[in-house]
Amino acid sequence: MTTAAPSPAPQRPQARPAGAPGVRTARPADAVELAALSRPFVRSGALRERPASLYAAQAADFVVAEDLNGTLEGCLGLRVHPESVHPHGPSGVLYNFCVARHRQGCGAGARLLRAALARARAQSLGALFTATTGDGRLFLRHGFAPTSARQAPASWVESLDPRRNARLLARALTPTVPAVR
Repeated sequence: MTTAAPSPAPQRPQARPAGAPGVRTARPADAVELAALSRPFVRSGALRERPASLYAAQAADFVVAEDLNGTLEGCLGLRVHPESVHPHGPSGVLYNFCVARHRQGCGAGARLLRAALARARAQSLGALFTATTGDGRLFLRHGFAPTSARQAPASWVESLDPRRNARLLARALTPTVPAVR
């Protein structure tokens, strides 16, 4: 007589364990912490000031990196500009990219940028643009290149403060082609 062992129950993908660092979409409740995280960059002139109420209203734009205790260590906004169409789809803009000073150089910025790129692809964006007052090395390492204001979404370009002398960067996003099985 042969007996069969019961099949194991299907495994659900495990969520990130409580306390593990990660990247997630911001929530309106993160607004005060987003404003506080951005404040040193506002003081340095790298970011423009945004009130906590604006962060609350636009929370869905942001991905945030958090530490083991759930404290935010960085954020990056992604806004779609459907009026600006690239050959592969609408364009998006990355904005308000900041990482807490004590977490810079530890990979939090790269995690945020990878998450934003994945989100942009999931939204079928054809290109991403950003403006940086820094050297842009992280963007350049992730496939961004200098671009002109003519290529970027007009409404976004008009909103930029020329006194900040920001460098414009762009990256085309090729559509993800599903594998044929």
